[in-house]
Amino acid sequence: MSKKQNWVYQKKPITVWRGIGYGLTDLMGGGWNNIVSGVIFAFVLSQGISPAFAGAITGIGRIADALFALFFGAITDGFYRTKLGQRFGRRHFFILLGGILFATLFPLFWVKSDDWQYYLFVYIAIELAIAMILIPWETLPTEMTDDYNLRTVLSGSRMVISATGTAIVFLVLAALKHMQNPNAYLVTGVIWTVIFVVAIFVSYRTTWERPLTPEFIKELDSRPRLSVTEFISKTVKDYFSTFKNKAFRQHLTIYLLSFTGKDFYSTMLPTFIVCCIQGVKEDMPWTLQALSIFGILATLGAARLMITRGPRFLFSLSYMTIIVTMVGYFLTWALHISNPFWILIIISVLYQCARAILEFTPWNVFPFIPDVDRIMTRGDRAGIYASVMTFLRKSTGALASWIAGVLLAEIGFNSKVMTDITHVPHNVQMGIALIFFIPPVLLIALALVTSWFFKLNRETHIILKEEIDRLEHGGSKADATAETKKVVEELTGHPYANAWPDKPRI
Repeated sequence: MSKKQNWVYQKKPITVWRGIGYGLTDLMGGGWNNIVSGVIFAFVLSQGISPAFAGAITGIGRIADALFALFFGAITDGFYRTKLGQRFGRRHFFILLGGILFATLFPLFWVKSDDWQYYLFVYIAIELAIAMILIPWETLPTEMTDDYNLRTVLSGSRMVISATGTAIVFLVLAALKHMQNPNAYLVTGVIWTVIFVVAIFVSYRTTWERPLTPEFIKELDSRPRLSVTEFISKTVKDYFSTFKNKAFRQHLTIYLLSFTGKDFYSTMLPTFIVCCIQGVKEDMPWTLQALSIFGILATLGAARLMITRGPRFLFSLSYMTIIVTMVGYFLTWALHISNPFWILIIISVLYQCARAILEFTPWNVFPFIPDVDRIMTRGDRAGIYASVMTFLRKSTGALASWIAGVLLAEIGFNSKVMTDITHVPHNVQMGIALIFFIPPVLLIALALVTSWFFKLNRETHIILKEEIDRLEHGGSKADATAETKKVVEELTGHPYANAWPDKPRI
């Protein structure tokens, strides 16, 4: 079959339904992130494995995944030179291969074992298979259309679908735990596999790539071919150059602190509920996590508030609510409240709404960040900034479960015997409660304080964009207004005189 006849190169009208077809892969993307932070640690502990080793599984695996992601995008970029790339698509080949590997590997993780190395190797393999799917999948809006509005249809569908994936993960597990199924994790893993694999293959068949025309191949071949050493050197140099951007430094700090705080909550919640709270059933942690379904509504509300009130308001609303809810969880334990079911439900609904806003805001601020870099360098480097955020997020995401596991081991928590509140000494309960409470509150509070100094919003971005447009059309820097100079200096962290260099700094 020729390239022109192959469905992977045939463009189709982009509709809302096709946008949903594209976005379905984020059922797995959003669901997997919450499985990593909220389920895996609890599952491995339930097998009697030391908390330090349980934390190390996701810690080591995510670092390996972050390093793999650095290079894999470049591999897919050049895969069109191979017969497989030409036949199946340079992006779709890896989505297909990754989907097959995921379908094979994912159920294996939920098999009972007392060997932490088994879980480590399977987990790493799953992470690499998922990266093989998500990295090329995220490039598809660019491949499928050049139209900004149509790309928004494709990318916008991800938001609600990702939140739905989070809800599905915990609803399925909560239902099976409530039925006291002894193989709840394994059955849940199989159900998750079926849902995620179907979603991946729907996306695979409803999307396409830019045809490999002679002109496009010429454009691809014109890009410099770097050796491995040159590629690593350039990647590192590009990554470090982003930290010259003040708005990005602040944004990255807010993003990493808040998301890592959220990871601590998800990692520790099952242990805290089961081992510290009186009068709750084994399925309670997953019921509380399943309340993430309320986050879908919060996301829709946040989209409006982003326009009317701006990111700093959303940061404050989210972080202050999370801190209040964490105090609520802690007091529920400290005051020995009996039958706290409805108290925990109310606290958790508020937390999940705030968490949804926490996840929504940074990636909706992000599209403004490359414009700050644009006036600094005259370059177009959105991809580099996205790579830095993704790489560092995966790296810090590895730390929460790892550190939580080490701290649990230090306080003497034994996952083989301390399976519920009746088996946990008071001093260990105190340690669990403090590990659950202090790191998230501290990290979220630091993110909150940093957000107060964040100047990038709709108003400042309009001023910045107007200045970029003026300079692009030959305007003189000498004619800039005092307000414009102030905004540029606040966002870049450099004197206005250094903005818009004579030659692009790439």
